[in-house]
Amino acid sequence: MRGTVDKARVLGSPHIGTYVVATDELVLAPKGVEEEFKKKSKEVLSVADVIETTIAGTSLIGIFAIARGRTVVVPDIAREEEVDLLRSLGVRVEVVEASNFNALGNVVLHNSKAMLAHPELSKETAARIASLLGVNRHSLGTIASIPTVGSAAVVTDRGGLVHPSVADEELRNLSEFFGVEFSLGTVNFGIGFIRSGLVANNYGAIVGELTTGPEIIRITKALKVGE
Repeated sequence: MRGTVDKARVLGSPHIGTYVVATDELVLAPKGVEEEFKKKSKEVLSVADVIETTIAGTSLIGIFAIARGRTVVVPDIAREEEVDLLRSLGVRVEVVEASNFNALGNVVLHNSKAMLAHPELSKETAARIASLLGVNRHSLGTIASIPTVGSAAVVTDRGGLVHPSVADEELRNLSEFFGVEFSLGTVNFGIGFIRSGLVANNYGAIVGELTTGPEIIRITKALKVGE
């Protein structure tokens, strides 16, 4: 149901964020994903399309791709046939050369207002990615001294959930930078790398099946799901 948080698995795994990318318009999921997950994506996240694909010949869509709307940004290790397939389905695919930072899903954290990227990503690449995503404000940095900022948090235009090691001042800075309130949390029974077990957009959220009741309550409040 739209405006809720629901549990799921992808390819039998609770680490759903490593396999899936979601925007307000579409979900990219690996080939062979469970029908139950596709159903929940359409119901909970209110997306029109659930597209099954691969990136660089793998199922790790959430590791390699980032997206907003119907724009998907992938590293140059993506295969030509993968890019062509997505484009044939009405997806705007942009390919970036990210050198040692092909795992864009781990390297970049963004909503529609701001983007934070790995501190060693080149400024030129960060600026290009921000432009492709239509984000006006971007910066390089860490979260709780973790350089893979995309793995440490999930943020929408309604709220953010971040690694529990983040201190109060950093929490305030993240909230100010992204323009939404951040809260500390975990997924899948205590994992602090939020992205690994949480897929969310402005309509709802899907969590890994090991996520506990208290974790779901915190996620619901942090992302203001159903408000």
